[in-house]
Amino acid sequence: MAHAEGPITYEAFGAVGDGVADDLPAIWRAHEHANANGLAVRSRPDATYHLGRQALTAVIATDTDWNTSRFTIDDTDVDDHKAPLFEVRSLLEPEQLSVTRLARDQRSLDVRPTRDCHVVVENDGRKVFKRRGLNKNDGFPQHDCFIVRRDGSIEGDIDWEYDTVTRLEARPIDETPLVIRGGVFTTFANRMKQDVGYNYWSRNIVITRSRTEVVGLTHYVVGETSVGHPYAGFLNIRGCAEITLRDCFATGHKIYSTIGAAGKPVNMGSYDISVNEVVNFRMVGCTMNHVTDRTRWGVIGSNFCKNIVLENCVLSRMDTHMGVSGGYTVRGCTLGHMGLNAIGRGTLTVEDSTLYGRSLVNFRADYGSTWEGNVVIRNSRWIPACGETCEPRMIGVTNDGMHDFGYPCFMPREILIDGLVVDDTNHPDGYDGLYLFADPDDGEHDGPLPPVAERPFPIALPRKVTVQGLNAESGKTPRVSPNSEIVRAVSIVWE
Repeated sequence: MAHAEGPITYEAFGAVGDGVADDLPAIWRAHEHANANGLAVRSRPDATYHLGRQALTAVIATDTDWNTSRFTIDDTDVDDHKAPLFEVRSLLEPEQLSVTRLARDQRSLDVRPTRDCHVVVENDGRKVFKRRGLNKNDGFPQHDCFIVRRDGSIEGDIDWEYDTVTRLEARPIDETPLVIRGGVFTTFANRMKQDVGYNYWSRNIVITRSRTEVVGLTHYVVGETSVGHPYAGFLNIRGCAEITLRDCFATGHKIYSTIGAAGKPVNMGSYDISVNEVVNFRMVGCTMNHVTDRTRWGVIGSNFCKNIVLENCVLSRMDTHMGVSGGYTVRGCTLGHMGLNAIGRGTLTVEDSTLYGRSLVNFRADYGSTWEGNVVIRNSRWIPACGETCEPRMIGVTNDGMHDFGYPCFMPREILIDGLVVDDTNHPDGYDGLYLFADPDDGEHDGPLPPVAERPFPIALPRKVTVQGLNAESGKTPRVSPNSEIVRAVSIVWE
């Protein structure tokens, strides 16, 4: 068996590592022993561990070094497609905190937890994020995630007013980081058939432990056919804080379709990285191949996060479906065909980056295209629609003011463009230059639109755009918007 000082090995608990034998039970036993004794785990560098078909989740609570080991995941025949293979979990018990009310942007609480905690609060009496479109729904209970420090101070902007808190979870943040290194995982994709609705697969690595860093992990997807169902993220990170992915490699998933909530065909989102209810999420040096391949879904999606930073990454997209608050920063990155997507509030910053999306920044129409705050663009390059023929709209917005999303909607209050090159040379005949803003009325409507003043849920218009360097390679002068209300509302300052 393992030495008391560790690290322990999978082979000490019966793993074969030949790529044929089911090694998941031995891996499960090894981590159970490591967790109980506070020992690190190190796999055999030349091994190929087959993770079998069983619904068995190995809990990781200590440093783990997968180095160059291979792991095979065959999703063509499994017992339970929703059972994770690994869960990176804290061994600390949840704390009991009493909070009955909260104010937007509140900075402290009258509680004193024994450790810093990641907190989730909810008010199930109010619905927000009432989605519009082919995947329409009635919304989600109002909720927030944030960090409460030992002194009661709060990190992570609280988005809503809470006259009551119907649910609260407080998970302690471990004092020391947990690091997972290496590992080359290959998933043989599922071939599930289901014509209506989504059936997400989760044969994956779930991370719920705060202060976790994943370094150098590689995930490939092979064996995709003409049928299949989506994945909820091979790295599925949720309900925690201070997470870093560093030098990891991800794979885009083939796009499949289903019949959505509106009764019409819709493409299913399928992710290699999924991030939900995370405070302080960082990706550094993470990459993938073929970022302009439109047959593959955008590699990452997130919801309900606070403070996201991407640095030196190459990804097909970055997306915050149901909101990010605080800072949303993309620095030194390349984002491919699905581009940069957002809703939320705070400051969105793009610098030293190259983007290929149809818009430079797309504010998601299905959640009201709302961004309550400012946008900063510095020293970046935009190739609209991956260089295909198009009429570029730099800021993508669609919200006609006729749908209740559960909150007021905003276009960015102020935008600073401090060095942007736009390759708009592949344009249609009669092109007169790119627009800074799309027309928010340019979407599907149930009949003609009433005058703006009569719309029940109007989106707040932008106030100011400051341009300190914008070079459109077509030679055409940029225009404000095809929407006359935006033209009248926004002040453009050319410096």
